[in-house]
Amino acid sequence: MAKAPRQSLRPLRGLTRGAGLAAALLVATPLAALGQTTITSARFDAPTTRYAHGVLGDDVEYGALILRTTEADGQHNSVTLRLPQSRVFEDLAPRLIDLDGDNRPEVVVVEADSQLGARLSVYGPQGLIAATPHIGQRNRWLAPIGAADFDGDGHIEIGYIDRPHLAKTLRLWRFQSGTLTEIASQTGLTNHKIGWDFIAGGVKHCDGTSEMITASADWSRVMATQFDGERLTSREIGPYQSPQSLTDALSCP
Repeated sequence: MAKAPRQSLRPLRGLTRGAGLAAALLVATPLAALGQTTITSARFDAPTTRYAHGVLGDDVEYGALILRTTEADGQHNSVTLRLPQSRVFEDLAPRLIDLDGDNRPEVVVVEADSQLGARLSVYGPQGLIAATPHIGQRNRWLAPIGAADFDGDGHIEIGYIDRPHLAKTLRLWRFQSGTLTEIASQTGLTNHKIGWDFIAGGVKHCDGTSEMITASADWSRVMATQFDGERLTSREIGPYQSPQSLTDALSCP
């Protein structure tokens, strides 16, 4: 029997919802007082049904992002970042990734606008750092693959599948100088089916090479995609039989 994908976090939400609402009422450290702050953990809070898309299996999304931080003097704090009523975090869990190489992670999330659909956003303790454009239509979503310095130029790139159920397009964005810039795209790839409470695949790191593992658009093949600094190149690495096929493909030989 295939193992359950490791990314499956959605079923835990009902168990933690009450605690999350209580935590949202805590007084956060004033943002203006933050200095050299390191994010040590992040989680979504303020569950809401104000954006009834349900792409991840239910109608519950989140209106707040809670960051646990440590200051240079060792003091621990909590920062709560709240979205306006027109937006939600339409995601499974925040991702802590050091995007700028300063040994302090940023937070990468998917957020959705009630009229403009999803975008990929990068947050820090003081709020939004950078974001991709919204897809442009409500109930249109994107599924992150992961991040790495795919071309070895010293800058981190973030890959996601734009509309994994419709456009099935891999888009690669470089984070540099506090901004996100799209540098490549390729159609014919996907990593999510409507209703899944997980995102399949991810980034494979083997022998100094990073590849994005997804499925082909028709869910028949497992695909590995590299970026050489100019273009994306995909190759078939085996048949797709279940989400476990993509999980298995993340392992090095």
